[in-house]
Amino acid sequence: MRYRLQLLLSFCILILPLKSLLAQAIPKEELIFLTSAWKGERFEDGRPRIPDELLNRAKAIGIEEAWQILNNEGYLYQYERNWKILHEDEKVIGRALTAFYMPIRPDIEKNIVDRAAAEGRQGRHLHWPINMLTKGDVYVADNEGRVGSLMGDNLGNVIYKNSGNGVIFDGFARDVDGLAEIKGFNAFVRDFAPQFLQGVVLMGLNTPVTIGQAIVLPGDLVIAGRAGVVFIPAHMAEQVISTAEFIASKDRFGHEMIKNGVYKAGQVDAQWSEEIRAEYMKWLEKNPKEKKISRLQLDQFMLKRTW
Repeated sequence: MRYRLQLLLSFCILILPLKSLLAQAIPKEELIFLTSAWKGERFEDGRPRIPDELLNRAKAIGIEEAWQILNNEGYLYQYERNWKILHEDEKVIGRALTAFYMPIRPDIEKNIVDRAAAEGRQGRHLHWPINMLTKGDVYVADNEGRVGSLMGDNLGNVIYKNSGNGVIFDGFARDVDGLAEIKGFNAFVRDFAPQFLQGVVLMGLNTPVTIGQAIVLPGDLVIAGRAGVVFIPAHMAEQVISTAEFIASKDRFGHEMIKNGVYKAGQVDAQWSEEIRAEYMKWLEKNPKEKKISRLQLDQFMLKRTW
């Protein structure tokens, strides 16, 4: 068993009551503690609720820009690549709802299934994360790349009905043709295969997980596209989106200045001089579709420029 699984189980044993571990879902107080940098609204279970307005703005954000901004701030393990994508031209953007699967052990499975029945929980363990999804969520599941599908077209339809969104699976999916027919739905998976899921049990629900090399907490902003998947901590979402919006605007300004012979590429691609910063502020006023920023905000954006 891989080191990261041992680390996660050690974490659970050390700081969570046994009942909470067996219940799969992380206690609300612990989730609030782990995401305490988030100061905004939360779901009833404690998961950060990034506003819909930020989700809409995130649709225009590039994976590369988001990665670079996070990297500058010391968030080094928020990106994962090498995906099979159902629809390569469609992004998946939303709030992470997480699940963690591990190889099955009969005594643990029995305890989990028996308690779920006593609690009146519906469906198999595979259904429990899906039943928790709300609009704008992205189902993020760690099955450590194992063969055995976490979803076919039946569950794909339920996932999309509950969330209006897609999935990120470090695992497999089946019924690729049927999934492709779900309008608006997309999936990032390790592969597509005909095998159904067996030999695993749900051990973490709405809890920290790792997806490949990336760390994901419930409520993280998920941005998935052809370049891969980036998981943005909820408290960083506004900063990443605003900075990425500026980068896009800066690039449009730079392209225009170079094309018109106002500045050379070396001037635009370096730290901006006072002259270029003043010219950019004038350019913003002449282009009403551009998002307006103050001179102070411009200077702050440029402080950590590595893009």
